[in-house]
Amino acid sequence: MSDVSTSPALSVRSRLARAAVVPAAAAAVLLCAPSAGAHVTVTPSTTSAGAYSVLTFSVGHGCGEAPTTSMTFQVPDGVISVTPTAKAGWSVEKVMEELDEPVDDGHGGQYTERVAAVVYAAEEPLADGYRETFELQLALPEAAGEQLVLPVVQECTRGENAWVQVAAEGADEPEYPAPAFTLTEATSDGHHGGAEADDAHGEAGEQADAATAEASASGDGLAWTGLGLGAAGLLAGGAALVRSRR
Repeated sequence: MSDVSTSPALSVRSRLARAAVVPAAAAAVLLCAPSAGAHVTVTPSTTSAGAYSVLTFSVGHGCGEAPTTSMTFQVPDGVISVTPTAKAGWSVEKVMEELDEPVDDGHGGQYTERVAAVVYAAEEPLADGYRETFELQLALPEAAGEQLVLPVVQECTRGENAWVQVAAEGADEPEYPAPAFTLTEATSDGHHGGAEADDAHGEAGEQADAATAEASASGDGLAWTGLGLGAAGLLAGGAALVRSRR
């Protein structure tokens, strides 16, 4: 079940406010201490700048021992459209915000708003110690070499974990790191294989056509040879029959 809203509830707006990226030193208001190594992580299907990627977020614990009730994923600036994967046992809501300037959608139209966040709410709280994943599909920014930071707020029956900290360069990992990964150079294959794939496909097609033509020609030659041998056999048989009757 999904609910797309352009007028999000106050609770959703408060989640967004808490999901703002903050330096590690400024996050002293967090309520629950996570266990070592038990962070919310993100695994992209591709990191290629400008490509469509499915981001898989994973959470494997609650807030302390408190069960998880919702997960709010903040969408970075520059990303317009997001397609969340529907999940059994969770409702999903897109939180929209108006754009300062319309953006070309690439299909003759314009975007006047973008997805600012995606909120998954559990129908039944997810107990501590159980793993769950969430998927968001989006077009990655055209910013190879830069880090894409994806803050997440995890709310529980008691307290919350705001995974929004970003460590300064060279500093140790913060206690509540925001999921992130580095965008890599765009590849030539694009979304559908690109020029190199087309060339390879064309070359393979040409080779297949040549092989088919050769096989056809070879088959035709064998067929005519067979017909000739058959005719010669009939003639020889006829002559023998005439001689036997004489």
